[in-house]
This record gives sequence, C-alpha cells and structure tokens, in this order.
Amino acid sequence: MNTLDSLTGPFLLVMILVALGYAWSCAVYPYKACRSCRGVGDFRSPILRAIRLCRRCNGTGRTLRAGRRAYNAAVRVRRSIRQARDRNRRDDDR
Repeated sequence: MNTLDSLTGPFLLVMILVALGYAWSCAVYPYKACRSCRGVGDFRSPILRAIRLCRRCNGTGRTLRAGRRAYNAAVRVRRSIRQARDRNRRDDDR
C-alpha cells in the first residue's frame, strides 16, 4: 500500500471540515474589519490632520468577507434563474 493513498482520506476529511468551518463562520460573522482603516471607519489625512471617512467601507469600519460575498453572488444567480423560470411558466400558461 502506498503511503500517499493512506494520507488522501484523512487529508480530504480535514479539508472538508475546514471548508465547513469557514462556511459556518461566514454565516455567523459576515463582516470583517476594514483593511484600510483597521476597523475604525475614519482616518486622519496627512494634510491639516482633518478626519476623513474611509473610502473602502464608507465609514462603517466593516467589509464583507470573501466567503460571504461568494455566497451572496450565488444566491443572486439562483434567484434570477428562478425568476426567469417562473416568468417563462407564466408566459406558457397564457
């Protein structure tokens, strides 16, 4: 028996657990601290030290995580497909 074959099963199991854990954390905590302002929402400008809102997060200090952004895109695609299918059904019934 090859050692590579014996390591494939546990490796796949660990990868599935990591993916499920990340999906769970994206569902529970969809936002992360903004990279640009470090979660504060504003920063001091270098000239005159005026306080300005962060451009990346619009002053909220939070941005969507990558996994949640992908989930939202998949939901949008699924919703548009369902709406198109329902629209076609209504047109066929007429």
